Amino acid sequence: MPVTRKWTLGAKLALVATPFLLLTLVSIAITLWISWQLEGGAAAVNEAGRMRMQAYRMALSASGAEREGLDAQAKEFERSLQLLRDGDAERPLFVPWDDTVRARFALVQEDWTRFSGRWANSGSTAREALSADTAAFTGDIDALVQGIESHMSRWTAVLHLSQMAMMAFAVVGTALLVYTGYRFVLEPVGFLKQAIRRMQEGDFSARVEHVTTDEFGTLAQGFNGMAEHVQSMYRHLEARVTEKTAELEQKRERLEALYAITALAANALNLRDLTDGFVRHVRPVAKADGVALRWSDENNERYLMLASEGLPDSMVEAEHCVRAGDCHCGSPRLPLGLRVIPISSMQPARTLHCEQAGFETVVSIPIRLHDTLMGEVDLFYHAQCEISDAERSHLEALTAHLAAAMENLRLGALEKEAAVSEERGYIARELHDSIAQSLAFLKIQVKLMRDALNAEDRGPARLVLEEIDVGVRESITDVRELLVHFRTRTDAEDIEPALRTTLRKFEQQTGLPATLEMEGDAMPLAPDLQQQVLHVVQEALSNVRKHARATRVWLDVQQQPRWRFEVRDDGAGFFNGPDAHDETHVGLRIMRERAARVGASLEVLSTLARGTSIVLTLPTAAEAAKATPARAVPAVF
Repeated sequence: MPVTRKWTLGAKLALVATPFLLLTLVSIAITLWISWQLEGGAAAVNEAGRMRMQAYRMALSASGAEREGLDAQAKEFERSLQLLRDGDAERPLFVPWDDTVRARFALVQEDWTRFSGRWANSGSTAREALSADTAAFTGDIDALVQGIESHMSRWTAVLHLSQMAMMAFAVVGTALLVYTGYRFVLEPVGFLKQAIRRMQEGDFSARVEHVTTDEFGTLAQGFNGMAEHVQSMYRHLEARVTEKTAELEQKRERLEALYAITALAANALNLRDLTDGFVRHVRPVAKADGVALRWSDENNERYLMLASEGLPDSMVEAEHCVRAGDCHCGSPRLPLGLRVIPISSMQPARTLHCEQAGFETVVSIPIRLHDTLMGEVDLFYHAQCEISDAERSHLEALTAHLAAAMENLRLGALEKEAAVSEERGYIARELHDSIAQSLAFLKIQVKLMRDALNAEDRGPARLVLEEIDVGVRESITDVRELLVHFRTRTDAEDIEPALRTTLRKFEQQTGLPATLEMEGDAMPLAPDLQQQVLHVVQEALSNVRKHARATRVWLDVQQQPRWRFEVRDDGAGFFNGPDAHDETHVGLRIMRERAARVGASLEVLSTLARGTSIVLTLPTAAEAAKATPARAVPAVF
């Protein structure tokens, strides 16, 4: 409540100081006036003393021969009388008149009249009387001086008394002013300083208790108002800090949950680990009493419970597979987004296993990927609950991560299936292009041998049997080569170790020396590309073993400006014309197919009796990017 101002600080100080100022001024005025009176009286005493000297001088002049200066002396004496009678404000000089002084001054005037009348008598008797009159006249002047001095002594006593009073006023006034200054200035300043110190120490309840009606009171009121405002702001700030801390803690928990779900989605190897881990992580995040993860079929007609947490076994068994529409859970035609469903509002005709389990609220979160409903997550609560917008978006983000993770598992499974299918096709092609050809040749030889045996012609039969033996050995060798090829693995960083392993196995099988030369530096090849290059090199070495009749083999690898692999031998060579390669040269055809598969070029250089060179040249990264369309990568939320 504001205090009504009555007296300002200036008014209080003026009220205290004015009486002392007035008394001081009066005392000074009295002192000055008394001093002026004493100064004028002192001048009058000096002038009266001068008159006494003038009287003796006139007496000497009248009794001697120098009478011509007597008139001038008489006039001067009369001027002194006139000066004492009228005074002189400029000197100052004035007689402190009282009855005694007036009577004595009148006596001096009368004596002067008688004294001046005796100047005409110049006799001896007159001279003797003049001396007596002079003594009497000077005595009257002395009496006047004594009267003036007596009057001045009284003024001097008054002056001393006034000075003592001024000293007393000064002491009392100083003490009063000091007390007033302490009471009106220092004490309010001290209270204000104490309150400020308490505010600096963190005590925002500090107030100035003694509020006056002056400027310091206004300042105290302002300080109290400011302190109250600061305290209110501090309380509000504490509440905001507590609120923000709680929000940050919630965000931290949500980020941890999101990170846990992301790590789970990245590390899960199968569907069981993913779904069980998801319900285990999402239950404490949502503070739910139970969680069910349901997955929908392609037509959204059935919902299969993949995982659950906190649900009774009877409920899990009863709702293992739910038809769409049997319950509010698993209803694809309802509005999109998270739904909070009070169980008491469900239709009685629907299955209410959740109500039998003691739950009161179900929160249904659809799992969608690219606007396709894939399933839903159901959160069960034993009490009524509300979901905030932040919790809603957080739960929807978790389910989006789950959908992406499950889609990645599906794509991974499809990719593995495609890889297995591709590998099977590759094995089939290898068997068809190598062993199948040999078996077809053996089938023909068996028919020829049967015909020779039927004709009982031993010569052709013996030749056919040798061909069959050679064919069987070739088939066994091809099988071994295939096993070696399948067991050879590339290195994720560099193809050189795989090439050296291949050459070492070739040396062990054939006994021919093989040399590897690497030239230049380049970025490592992709693992799938390394595999295709390795198969081409192995096929080229197989052709050397089968047909070249060589004594030495070289493998030259050039990495810059592009990858180039050359397999050379010093064997018999062959005619390399346009019609040189018939259907029996399956090895060259297989190598060309592999080269075309990775966008590479294969060149065969051969000269009779001088050996053969097979060159595989890979495209650059830019050429490969233009030739091969980008693979679609599933989105990761």
